[in-house]
Amino acid sequence: MPIVLPALDPRATWSVRVVADDGTVLAEHAPDVVCETASVGKVFLLIEVARRLETGELSADQRIEIPAEHVVADSGLLYRMRDRQLSVYDAALLVGAVSDNLATNALLAMCGLAAVRAVAPALGYENTSLLDFIRNERTPDLPWTPSYGTAAELADLMRRLAAGEVISPAVSAQVSTWLAADTDTSMVADALLLDPLAHAEAEYQGMILRHKTGSTSFARIDVGHLAGPAAGVAYAVAANWKGAAKDLRAPVLDAMRAIGEELRRHVTGRARDEEEAE
Repeated sequence: MPIVLPALDPRATWSVRVVADDGTVLAEHAPDVVCETASVGKVFLLIEVARRLETGELSADQRIEIPAEHVVADSGLLYRMRDRQLSVYDAALLVGAVSDNLATNALLAMCGLAAVRAVAPALGYENTSLLDFIRNERTPDLPWTPSYGTAAELADLMRRLAAGEVISPAVSAQVSTWLAADTDTSMVADALLLDPLAHAEAEYQGMILRHKTGSTSFARIDVGHLAGPAAGVAYAVAANWKGAAKDLRAPVLDAMRAIGEELRRHVTGRARDEEEAE
């Protein structure tokens, strides 16, 4: 079933790619344009944590430490908790589930920023990476964004994770397990009609989703792998509108949901007229 992209608001900068499990490009728009990707770069942190768990450099039950200079709030739950003495494994789960900023910074400090920055280049990506800790304020002396990337590279990353090709099958599976808990289904995933809090297993219409999102006041990004009874696809959809005259989240999210509708029909094999007849 073909995938047709909707009209994309030209006031935003877009980077979009959808690929089949064999890497065949199914749809794209400016896939090599670099966008700020907010929290999406945390996937590279999860890859490094999973790699260290596999090698024994980290223990799953080891307790995280939160350096005072990297205490942040906003996204996540850990900053709201009274007991912040989490294990490495559970901190990574919080990153996957609620993009937890405090857990992210604790794991980044534990692994070392330079080591996590090196993950994307080691995987062959030239225009996609995690750059920095999460900050309450991003001043001119700091890296320009916490993470950046292109849809071409991010869709490839999600395809390789699903195929077990990132570092090792075990590392890929562990990262995918953490991403299975992602509760943010407000973007592309909104159209899948999954239970936002419980979709680790096959859910509505037999779909299985593993994804990561990122949000700022001027950006929405959703990257993932979606499998269904008829097919599997990896996707990356990024939109930035920094400097725009108005907040474009409404038209951006409308377009992202329309892309999600196309993905749902593709992986389930259900034509639009079949759904309307139900």
